[in-house]
Amino acid sequence: MSEIKVKNPSQKELNELGVDSWPTWEKEASEFDWHYDQKETCYVVEGRVVVETEEQTVEFGTGDLVIFPEGLDCVWKVKEDIKKHYKMG
Repeated sequence: MSEIKVKNPSQKELNELGVDSWPTWEKEASEFDWHYDQKETCYVVEGRVVVETEEQTVEFGTGDLVIFPEGLDCVWKVKEDIKKHYKMG
């Protein structure tokens, strides 16, 4: 299983990816199971989340670019209400 990747991108990288044109998703503080049937790339506009898999625990938040691999099963623990831009595939 490949792992979740987190990085802090520059504004130039965000512009090149076209993040501002991606759909937005928001969620209040909560906990839920999730399965990725395809790769997702997301940019966190605000909030803080801990995601747990069998292999790793990853924390990310405002300003982070996160890549979730296809086939990943995980538990999302939204610690602070989150708002993110995302792109599937």
